[in-house]
Amino acid sequence: MTFSTYLAEGERVGLRPYRLADGAEFTARVRESRELHRPWLFPPATVEEYEPYAARLIDADGDADGGGRAGFLVCERETGAIAGFVNINNIVRGAFRCGALGYGAFAHAAGRGLLGEALDLVLAHAFGALGLHRLEANVQPGNTSSIALVRGRGFRLEGFSPDFLHVDGAWRDHERWALTATVPS
Repeated sequence: MTFSTYLAEGERVGLRPYRLADGAEFTARVRESRELHRPWLFPPATVEEYEPYAARLIDADGDADGGGRAGFLVCERETGAIAGFVNINNIVRGAFRCGALGYGAFAHAAGRGLLGEALDLVLAHAFGALGLHRLEANVQPGNTSSIALVRGRGFRLEGFSPDFLHVDGAWRDHERWALTATVPS
């Protein structure tokens, strides 16, 4: 199934909002990707877990800016298959205009550059239409693939946060990576 309406399109990927109807495909991809994601990432693996997760990322209009967060499914343009996801969580407006990234590629798409292309599209949307000034990515130090992804997009290492997030039953240290919008002089 292909989609003609994406929120943003690159050469190989398109971004679209989450839909509740995506639960079966999304969770099948999560289960196929378990070895890739662990111990870093634990997206919903059943439709019952997916529904409230997706509902938080879908507002009443089906718009991708659901009040404090924005979620994007990364789809392969050629087939429409879900290749991964990028979410902007904890969006704070006002003087801060910041959000925190969460993302993951699915195993069949890993290592093909699709998530990097998608993240470029999300950054353009975040710093454009969403009006954000800063995005942060908090990454566990051993997650070298994730660090390479954000470093490759121009994120800078800003610090180390001990016991930052509760992941897989324990408080985990994270490196704090950030990118700010380019402000014209």
